[in-house]
Amino acid sequence: MRLGIVACDILKNEIEHLTKDDPDFVRREYLEFALHVYPDEMRAKIEDTVNSLKGEVDAVLVGYGICSSLTGLTETLDVPAVMLEGADCIDALLGPDEYNGEKKACIGTWFSSPGWAEQGVEGLIKELRLDTAEGYDPKFFLDILFDSYERCLFVDSGVGDTAQLKKRSEDMAEYLGLKHECRACGLSKLEEAILMVKELGASQAS
Repeated sequence: MRLGIVACDILKNEIEHLTKDDPDFVRREYLEFALHVYPDEMRAKIEDTVNSLKGEVDAVLVGYGICSSLTGLTETLDVPAVMLEGADCIDALLGPDEYNGEKKACIGTWFSSPGWAEQGVEGLIKELRLDTAEGYDPKFFLDILFDSYERCLFVDSGVGDTAQLKKRSEDMAEYLGLKHECRACGLSKLEEAILMVKELGASQAS
C-alpha cells in the first residue's frame, strides 16, 4: 500500500509527528498556508497536487477542512482521498464541540494553533497581503481588522517547542492588543483521518 499526503503547512508538524515513521506514506506535499485567502485558487491547487499523484499512490490524506471552498472535493479528485472533518484546521484540532464552545466563551477569538503561532505576525501580514499596501504600515490595517477581537487563544497540540510557540502566540496577542489565553488539544481527529486513509488505501491496493 502506498499513501500520499497533501496538506496545509499549518498542520505539517502535527501530521508529520503522526506519520513520520509510517512506511505506507511515500509522498508528502505541504502547500503554502495562505492559499485560503483565494478559495477558488486554493481548491484548484489542491486538486492539481492530489491528481499529480495518480498512479503513484493508492490513496491520499488531504490535510484540509472545508476552508470555505472545499465542499465535495474528494468527489472531484482522480485519486481516492480522505479529508479532515471540520470547517478548518482549528476545527480539525479541537473538534466541533470544543471549537464552538470556545467561540461561545468569547466571540471575538483569534485561534492561534502551533502552526499559526509559528507564522506569527509576519504570517498574518502575508496571509492578508498587507505587505503590498504601499505607504501604509500593516499594523494600521490589522488594528482595523482585529478591532472586534478580544483574545488570542493558543491551542497547544503538544507538538514542537511549546514554550517557544506559546511565546510567539503571546507576542502576536500583544501586537494586536488582545488578551492571551492557552488551552491544550489532542490529535484524535487527525489520527482518525489517518486511520481512514489507511483503510481506504488498503481497499484500493487489494
